[in-house]
Amino acid sequence: MLAACIEELIVVPLPHWRGPNDVFHLMSMVSPIDRDLFLVYAPLLPIPFREALLARGIELIEVPEGEFATLGCNVLALAPRCCVMVAGNPETRTRLRRAGVEVREFGGREICLKGGGGPTCLTRPLVRSPVPR
Repeated sequence: MLAACIEELIVVPLPHWRGPNDVFHLMSMVSPIDRDLFLVYAPLLPIPFREALLARGIELIEVPEGEFATLGCNVLALAPRCCVMVAGNPETRTRLRRAGVEVREFGGREICLKGGGGPTCLTRPLVRSPVPR
């Protein structure tokens, strides 16, 4: 079904985390910031997936333990090395900026933390242009 759309499909097993009634998906622990830069929450990242990213030359910026619950890992790339995140994750913001990322923040704690979803969960692209290779 995806053969005409993608070059490679990587199946990533997800941790059980908080059980079958929890909404947990890959974007809960990884946010692509650029083709060669991802923001990750390492404690939940499956080792084979982490190794696949590193083998492709993707640099990983790790979200600190204390900022996972405040959606520090749920960051939306607006353009290569430009992203938006929920305000209140200062160490993650610092790590991104050290890597040359322009970081924009919004005060979404009320809707995001109570609703359990960050900037990636608040978007729905209708059309995406393919990235030139």
